Amino acid sequence: MSDFYKTIKSVSSGIYKEKMSKFIAFVEPASTADEARAVVKRYQNEYHDARHVCWAYVMGVDRSEQLSNDNGEPSGTAGKPILGQLNSFELTRVVAVVVRYFGGIKLGTSGLIGAYREATRLAIEAGEILECHEQAQHTFEFPYLSMNAVMSAVKKAGVRIIAQQFDNVCRMTIECDADALPAFRQRLATALNGF
Repeated sequence: MSDFYKTIKSVSSGIYKEKMSKFIAFVEPASTADEARAVVKRYQNEYHDARHVCWAYVMGVDRSEQLSNDNGEPSGTAGKPILGQLNSFELTRVVAVVVRYFGGIKLGTSGLIGAYREATRLAIEAGEILECHEQAQHTFEFPYLSMNAVMSAVKKAGVRIIAQQFDNVCRMTIECDADALPAFRQRLATALNGF
């Protein structure tokens, strides 16, 4: 499994019109499935007057958690094409929502699939795709007397300190690239040897 993944930097949108129907697509970063569902709920509330608010999300660095919803459109005509675009761009930690205002003319199965796919593609292409490195956090304790050795190990490893507490027994939480964590733990063990 790779520690790199692609996601969208910030909210982006796209509009596609087909036979008087209007498809407004939004793509937004989300760290968890719960966060993605909250984004969907927000759009459902904001666009409560729309005929359909369809969506899909992909989570996990390995893109293993995927879900889509047709929101009343014929099965497979909305959620799957939205999800298909997220997968085509290899995105994860992202949610896509497409709002449809019905224009009075039925599009048919292939028309719906094409419209939802195109609206999602336009929203993705309007945004900035980032390639990110999976991060990991590590919390550890150490005696105050080993402070200099620990700080030296932290500095040499180039990790970020997220939280720290200094007392007789100190506590620190660091964050770094996930694949760099084992090397940092080894460096820390070496620094604390003898304390």
